[in-house]
Amino acid sequence: MSANTMTDQIKEHMEVVCSKGGKVGTVDHVLGDHIKLTKNDSPDGHHHLIPTSIVATVDSKVHLSKTGDEVKAMWQTV
Repeated sequence: MSANTMTDQIKEHMEVVCSKGGKVGTVDHVLGDHIKLTKNDSPDGHHHLIPTSIVATVDSKVHLSKTGDEVKAMWQTV
C-alpha cells in the first residue's frame, strides 16, 4: 500500500498507536505530510505534528512504526 493510499485512509478522531500498541494521540486532521494530533490527548495541552512517513498501517487505528518515546522525541509542537 502506498503512503498516499494510507494517508487517504486516515480520518479525524482515529486513535494513533505506537509500534508497541500504546496510544500516542488522536487524529485532528492530516496536514500535508503530517498528522496533526488533537490537543485534548496531549500531555502538554498543545497540538503535535507527526510525519506520515512513520505510519505503518491504517485500519480502525493509525499504527506507527516507532515507539511512543521515539514519536514524542520527533513530534513538532504547534
